[in-house]
Amino acid sequence: MAYRHPDRKQRALFPQSIDEYIPQQAPVRAYDAFVDSLDFDELGIDLDANKVGCPQYDPKSMLKLLVYGYSYGIRSSRKLEREAHYNLSFIWLVGGLKPDHKTIAEFRRKNKSALQKVLKQCARLCIELELIEGNTLFVDGSKVRANASINSSWTRQKSLKRLEKIDGRIAEILSECESVDRAERDNSSMVQMKKELSEKETLKAKVVDILNKLDAEDKKSLNTTDKDCAKMHGRQGSHAGYNVQSVVDEKHGLIVSSDVVNENNDLHQFADQIEQAHETLGKQCDIACADAGYADVNELEKIDSQGIKVIVPSAKQAQRVKRSPPFDKSHFKYDKANDSYTCPQGHVLKYSSTNCQKRHKVYRIGGSVCKRCCHFGVCTNNPRGRTMTRLLKEELVQKLQAQYEQPDSQKIYELRKQKVELPFGHIKRNLKVDSFLLRGLNGVKAETSLLASCFNIARMISIMSVSGLIAKLVG
Repeated sequence: MAYRHPDRKQRALFPQSIDEYIPQQAPVRAYDAFVDSLDFDELGIDLDANKVGCPQYDPKSMLKLLVYGYSYGIRSSRKLEREAHYNLSFIWLVGGLKPDHKTIAEFRRKNKSALQKVLKQCARLCIELELIEGNTLFVDGSKVRANASINSSWTRQKSLKRLEKIDGRIAEILSECESVDRAERDNSSMVQMKKELSEKETLKAKVVDILNKLDAEDKKSLNTTDKDCAKMHGRQGSHAGYNVQSVVDEKHGLIVSSDVVNENNDLHQFADQIEQAHETLGKQCDIACADAGYADVNELEKIDSQGIKVIVPSAKQAQRVKRSPPFDKSHFKYDKANDSYTCPQGHVLKYSSTNCQKRHKVYRIGGSVCKRCCHFGVCTNNPRGRTMTRLLKEELVQKLQAQYEQPDSQKIYELRKQKVELPFGHIKRNLKVDSFLLRGLNGVKAETSLLASCFNIARMISIMSVSGLIAKLVG
């Protein structure tokens, strides 16, 4: 069998322009057209070409470099610099410009606020192209590591323990200094001890400053590398990170809005994330869906009160618990008129008190009644009798639980995984984004906006093709 052998010294007639190297159906052309279609005034990036001073790199070209790089998992400024030198699609995209890594990093750092707005314009473009309907929205969150070590996280307990050790060591050094000073005034070890003493005192001042910040900001922990990140608990263990939130549309699974918070769970995020999506859509959705991690009745009420159908299971519904114990709360009948419960044996549990902190009412039955019952020891072991709690918004909880059980709601909830978990899968697995590069909430929100926009562009190309998308953007 014959082989085709390479010949690096073979002469060839190269095209006369960079544009001829890139096929018309190359995805890079769609990314180029997308950035050109953005409103830079709305983003807050100045495009004044008549500035006085040293010439700068064109902001559009710099943004194209970031967007296209992030779309293929190339986020490091040094890697982006390398691609601009050797990767033909990057060379075409920036028109032969070769910014160094410091310039790229500086552009990203100075334009964090502008980068956060890229997704909003991308989502509105999808709305104009009728790729986002905004009728059914899915919310989900995922934890991403911060650009900081968990060892840099300080709690009050850790700070006090470290202060105790530092004070002990300082006392030891001072005692040694006094002994040496009395015995041998010219001993060279005095220099080393005084140096260590100075270092310990500096460290003590830093720890005291951390304690003061914890008290002033009323935080449980503070990371000295990235003060905005928090200690996150996930499947990979505990780490310093952020909680990334995403709202996805039902039609094509495109991201409507994204956000980053430093709360360890999703309980207080549902209403805020839906409202952000409404702002982008310019209207209210009909259905809002999320998993049991968002099942906080106060958050769900904010959306339900707007006439939006909320599909969020309770923890018990998410665990698919079909059968309940014989003396579970579900077997006790509530009498709304008398505000009381009746147990399966016909005994009445009367209202006792209200726990404002936990937002529920407490109902009790006399201990003597329970002790005489044949089910005492099974229903309850409390000598004071059976206790029952009822949330202040129990009726709303029951309404939402019944709403979730409806057949059409079940179909929507099954669709949730396909739509809202796909973007996180693409970003984390395909693009290998396991941690942020930037620090602080503004920085990670900017990166999240870029990554979400890149996912949307990739989906738009899959739906419309490169030429189809470019025709819509240019036209």
